[in-house]
Amino acid sequence: MQYFKYINTLLYELIMTKVSTFIEDQIRLNNKYKQLIEEAYNLRQTDHALSDISEFRAIKLLDELNKLKFLSREQQQASI
Repeated sequence: MQYFKYINTLLYELIMTKVSTFIEDQIRLNNKYKQLIEEAYNLRQTDHALSDISEFRAIKLLDELNKLKFLSREQQQASI
């Protein structure tokens, strides 16, 4: 019985570590997205090409964030 408690504890710690890493990645990507959008907005008046590039990168990053959110929601529903 102790063995199963130990295994459950290890699995719980592993899952929590993965969840916290996932959340940290989401926060980091979200901050990068906001930075790129702000950069695109600031460049809009001076350099349209750089503004477009920054906005394109932000859109790609937002797409990645949305995929992560979808996968996390799908994973939560599977665990229920």
